[in-house]
Amino acid sequence: MARRGAAALALALALLAVALPGAAAQGAAVEDPDYYVQEIWSREPYYARLEPEPFSPPLPAGPGEDERKLRASEPRPPKKATKPRKAPKREKLAPETPPPGKKSNRKGVRTKSSEKAAGDDHRVPVARDAAREGCPPLGLETLKITDFQLHASTSKRYGLGAHRGRLNIQAGINENDFYDGAWCAGRNDLHQWIEVDARRLTKFTGVITQGRNSLWLSDWVTSYKVMVSNDSHTWVTVKNGSGDMIFEGNSEKEIPVLNKLPVPMVARYIRINPQSWFDNGSICMRMEVLGCPLPDPNNYYHRRNEMTTTDDLDFKHHNYKEMRQLMKVVNEMCPNITRIYNIGKSHQGLKLYAVEISDHPGEHEVGEPEFHYIAGAHGNEVLGRELMLLLMQFLCQEYLARNSRIVHLVEETRIHIIPSLNPDGYEKAYEGGSELGGWSLGRWTHDGIDINNNFPDLNTLLWGAEDRQNIPRKVPNHYVAIPEWFLSENATVAVETRAVIAWMEKIPFVLGGNLQGGELVVAYPYDMVRSTWKTQEHTPTPDDHVFRWLAYAYASTHRLMTDARRRVCHTEDFQKEDGTVNGASWHTVAGSLNDFSYLHTNCFELSIYVGCDKYPHESQLPEEWENNRESLIVFMEQVHRGIKGLVRDLHGKGIPNAVISVEGVNHDIRTAGIRQGHVTETHS
Repeated sequence: MARRGAAALALALALLAVALPGAAAQGAAVEDPDYYVQEIWSREPYYARLEPEPFSPPLPAGPGEDERKLRASEPRPPKKATKPRKAPKREKLAPETPPPGKKSNRKGVRTKSSEKAAGDDHRVPVARDAAREGCPPLGLETLKITDFQLHASTSKRYGLGAHRGRLNIQAGINENDFYDGAWCAGRNDLHQWIEVDARRLTKFTGVITQGRNSLWLSDWVTSYKVMVSNDSHTWVTVKNGSGDMIFEGNSEKEIPVLNKLPVPMVARYIRINPQSWFDNGSICMRMEVLGCPLPDPNNYYHRRNEMTTTDDLDFKHHNYKEMRQLMKVVNEMCPNITRIYNIGKSHQGLKLYAVEISDHPGEHEVGEPEFHYIAGAHGNEVLGRELMLLLMQFLCQEYLARNSRIVHLVEETRIHIIPSLNPDGYEKAYEGGSELGGWSLGRWTHDGIDINNNFPDLNTLLWGAEDRQNIPRKVPNHYVAIPEWFLSENATVAVETRAVIAWMEKIPFVLGGNLQGGELVVAYPYDMVRSTWKTQEHTPTPDDHVFRWLAYAYASTHRLMTDARRRVCHTEDFQKEDGTVNGASWHTVAGSLNDFSYLHTNCFELSIYVGCDKYPHESQLPEEWENNRESLIVFMEQVHRGIKGLVRDLHGKGIPNAVISVEGVNHDIRTAGIRQGHVTETHS
């Protein structure tokens, strides 16, 4: 305790030494490691610039005087239409070029810093962690900021209210409904604003903006002011010398633009006041706010809602090299139960690594089912990738600690984990960073292919044969063959897709999950509608009751998926099916991994959408791990449900590829082609 007290005193003295002589860096952010000390210094006045002399707001006065001051702080339209002063153009990362045949709606990245004085050009280096190095996002995109914390001067209608002004929020198929793609002001004038109530003192450091997500309309804000307040009545505008600072906004509707405040501002509320907008559009905006909440041990609301984890894991984003190194560390910690291998290479030559976790790694054991998780088919859906890396560490640690549940799972299951199926796409997303990559930077492979729907369309072959009543003689109802054209070198098939197909044909998987992002739901097959020309239609498999159970097993043990009180991520409310959905009833996809797996192998595959934010800030990873940890384990345990056994002939020898039918289920399975001695096994 004496050491800790001495350290705290030394830290306080060091901070005081920085704060008092701190004339060294006007406009440079003071990064305090101990925000509790900072909170004590900053509470009076309520909000202040972190400069040598804190700014103090005007003291409350009489009603008339206070009203005049309040009106004076509001923006006024200029007498003549003048062009707002803008910060100089900054460097930007070029938007990713859309692949051939794709719509040009992919997001690039750019960052803009704030101007401080006339003629000054303080450039902010554009890097993958431009938003990460300072304060993290408050959580508009992750829904940590609730709808009740967002307010606006006016709104065109409910579907364009302040609650829709979240970074990367997507509009529904039918615009002009309750789920549109931005906050849009009811009028186009300089009195409009959108504000965030952080509900506690917060050190605000920056703002990220986008325009309206819309297929038909072009609306975005081109410049704005930033104001802060502690009571939502008296506002202080961020200054540029003696005048109000004008921040340069967006030049199109999808690329996120970051503006850092010249110095951090401590307050409870932050308000964005648009000053100019696209000529042919309206005031519409999506946004995220960067800020560090200051500790408040007396605030019960925040202490009750804070999420912590006791797991000692590596909570950070890992690039390709770091991912490979982490796998090696896990393998060295648990050499007896882990094996690292690769299933092929990406278009750019990066190995597609997998980790096997089993009591006999590298060996298929009779009666032991094979399970897999795949993440990162879309390179920008990063949360699944990091959850897989965390799961590897967790299984290793808990096995060494002799956690009976994990020991049983490892010894009775052969688990395979591919954390990054599209490493080329991930590297692009990683370069953009968690807040500045937009909605789709890095989604596709390097050659512009969406892996998730790049598998052969076996549904059409099966349903066509059924319509012609050729089942089961000419076309079986299972193990449907891949068409020859798909196997040709000229077919538009990603090398990553071919690698996965070969992997799934080699190993007799029983159950699998592919982790995706941008939503919070578990989708089960079929993913493709059977009716022609329909884009949405409930299309169940013959094993629908099994798939529904598997989906519910994950969703019901997730911390948020079945919470009826939670807000929808974008447009869909999946609560009516308890956080699950039939893929085709959501949106039809031909050639999905789920449908291919079901029709070509014995494996039941589901898509698990693990979070609203595809690429959350790494400060959110501990909470996301807690949200998904139990679900990840429970889903793996489902591989032991059902019937399993051995198929032998009269002489006791195993029969490979024996067809097994279940009465009432129009989908057969086959015994595994892998033999152990003279025994061939099956799981169903």
